[in-house]
Formats: sequence, C-alpha cells, structure tokens
Amino acid sequence: MNWRLIFQLSLFGLAMGIATVYVIPSNIEPAFWLVIFLICAYLIAKGTAGAGMHFVHGLLLGVANSVWITAAHVLLFDRYIANHAREAAMMQNPSLPLSGRAMMAVVGPVVGLVSGVILGIFALIAGKLVKTAPVPTSKVTA
Repeated sequence: MNWRLIFQLSLFGLAMGIATVYVIPSNIEPAFWLVIFLICAYLIAKGTAGAGMHFVHGLLLGVANSVWITAAHVLLFDRYIANHAREAAMMQNPSLPLSGRAMMAVVGPVVGLVSGVILGIFALIAGKLVKTAPVPTSKVTA
C-alpha cells in the first residue's frame, strides 16, 4: 500500500474543499472532479503495482478526499452556505433531523466512499492502459 501516494493525491481534496467554499460553484464542480480523477487514476496506475491495488488505492483516496472536503465545508460552513444557495435550500428542509453541519459530517464520508469506488474503477482502467516500469528485483550473489 502506497500511503504516501494516497496522502499526496488527497491534497487535491483539500484544495477542492477550500476552492468549493470560496471559488468553485457547485454547477461546475463535477468538471473539476473529472479532471482530478483522471489525473489521480493515471498517477495511481503509475505508482502502484497490481490491478487489485489500483482499485484499493482509488477507494482509499476517495475516502481521504472526503475527510479534507468535509472538514473544510464543516469548518467554513457559513461561508460555504453563503455561496451555495441550492445546498442551503436543501438544508432548510424541516424534515431533516440534523443541523447543516451535522448533515455534512454524516453525508461527506458516504460521498467519499461512492467517489472512491468511482476513482477505484478509473484507476483500474488506467492500470490496464498505462505501462508501468518493472519492479527491480534484487539479486543476491554468493
């Protein structure tokens, strides 16, 4: 498991968490995520060995991204809601049992898991398309 790669790629999630609060509106956010997923899938395919590992790295990256994004959205909740009228309207539903922040904290990891599955599939496909350098084997001479 390449934890360093997962952490480094999860910084896209941190950047997007902050950018979606201040700059990126929700109607164009999916386009940014598509580009990020394609880049991450390629880098996972290059940085890991084995198809099963590609999927697992993508899955864990999706979960790691959700930690950054959820934290940014919860910590910067008032600013996020001020810039996202549609999301604010959805959170005003009186049938929701939780506050907006709590709802984000609950839904964020679920979204992370779903996006992780999608990213895992992208990484699996990228692993089939991208040639990786052979892993050097050590030779012991006697």
